[in-house]
Amino acid sequence: MNPSGMTGLELMQAYARGEVNAASISGPMRFDLVEVEPGFCAFEGEPDASLLNPFGTVHGGWALTLIDSAAGCACHTTLPAGVGYTTVETHANFTRPIQPDSGTLRCEGRVINAGRTLVTAEAVLKDSQGRIVAHGASTLMVLQPR
Repeated sequence: MNPSGMTGLELMQAYARGEVNAASISGPMRFDLVEVEPGFCAFEGEPDASLLNPFGTVHGGWALTLIDSAAGCACHTTLPAGVGYTTVETHANFTRPIQPDSGTLRCEGRVINAGRTLVTAEAVLKDSQGRIVAHGASTLMVLQPR
């Protein structure tokens, strides 16, 4: 839930400006929220050797986490103060391997439909050359305060 008294948009903007501590997952996963608009959030991350799978490329879970985060935070921008959300389902399609020296990747999440109880959003992860490396979608449940 969002106990701050800010709308979801205000809270996400405060995160992006560094006025609110980022979610703890952003440190070890090496990504940050960098842009926020209504129904839109963008994260940037720079993978390294700490994120490799046994084959020597960046684990798909890193890309999936970025997709889930971008879609979820885009959802959050549509919510009033005191209302939260949780992911019901996220799926991703991986279109090319991510190398540990890929540089900065950008994941943009956009709300497709904001309903009263469910929100759907999509996200696209691109490498520094603008190539899509993964894309996906999330269904998110709106959590009303009790």
